[in-house]
Amino acid sequence: MATNNNNNVNTTSSSILAQPMFINTTDLNSILTHKSLILHLQTNLPAIQSSIESPIRQSHQTSPNSSLLLMPSWSTSPNLLPYIGVKLVTYHPQNSSLNLPGVQASYTLFSSITGQSLATMDGTELTLYRTACISALASIYLSRQDSKTLVMIGAGSLAPHLIKAHISARPSIKRVIIWNRTAEKAALLANKLSLEHDVILESCWNLEEAIAIADIISCATNSNEAIVKGALLKEGTHVDLVGSFTHSMKECDDETIRKGRVYIDNKAAAVEAGELVGAVERGVISLDEIVGNLVELVGGKVNGRCSKEEITVFKAVGSAEVDILSAQFVYESAVKKNEADLRLV
Repeated sequence: MATNNNNNVNTTSSSILAQPMFINTTDLNSILTHKSLILHLQTNLPAIQSSIESPIRQSHQTSPNSSLLLMPSWSTSPNLLPYIGVKLVTYHPQNSSLNLPGVQASYTLFSSITGQSLATMDGTELTLYRTACISALASIYLSRQDSKTLVMIGAGSLAPHLIKAHISARPSIKRVIIWNRTAEKAALLANKLSLEHDVILESCWNLEEAIAIADIISCATNSNEAIVKGALLKEGTHVDLVGSFTHSMKECDDETIRKGRVYIDNKAAAVEAGELVGAVERGVISLDEIVGNLVELVGGKVNGRCSKEEITVFKAVGSAEVDILSAQFVYESAVKKNEADLRLV
């Protein structure tokens, strides 16, 4: 069965519970670290991905500006991963004015052997962790090992997770520059995180200047206009794009795609993300020129960074496969913690 290195839990026996667990935000944060989830995904994703079935996610428009998404997945090899999982996601982009996440979710995990409900957990926090850790995992293979400056574009709920995950993956990072359309939000986030990390954290007003000195750029916005301009990128930059997931959204321009070696988290990115869909339509890049996906990258089927000078681009839209592996990590860790607590009673 797929387990993380620190949680060798017998899920077949542990899943026979009288009541399903409820894992709230506090519980989830006590279990997860970005470093541990990155390692879990790096270890298990290449081996397990082929046995996970994930239908195309359903998206239903619930209002002119809001939508509901359903993301189911299950393992066809219960001996490897004995779970069925479903994530329910709401997308309300106007929530930024209310200081609430635009994306909120709930995740339910079932036994694929008995159909029993095992756990319901905070899918919003789970999504923030898994999204950031996927970006950081890709960075291990695509960013320069001596990367020192991270530019974070966006200061929403995902931004602190991306910063922490990238620092975990690249301990060489010594400086983090945060830019946001609302400068005050960037400054607040920089001040908050400076108390938690032994790196220089600062906000900036001039995004072009920040992009020009970045070793890694991580972008998490809902922008419909290109923010990252390829003409500004220096040699060796790694660009991490996680915000867009519709044809109308894009976070970089065609020049970024033209100059970079492009990778995606999964095949959906090539047909959903505005940066890539538009670039393909305009002949900037063909689908065949996308180097590979995350599983191929981690599994060694495609090469990552090949030189210090090249620019790399990673575009992620999220996947149910990563969701179920992340939920597995949380659930098995919670079971192990409960068993340890019982032994102390």
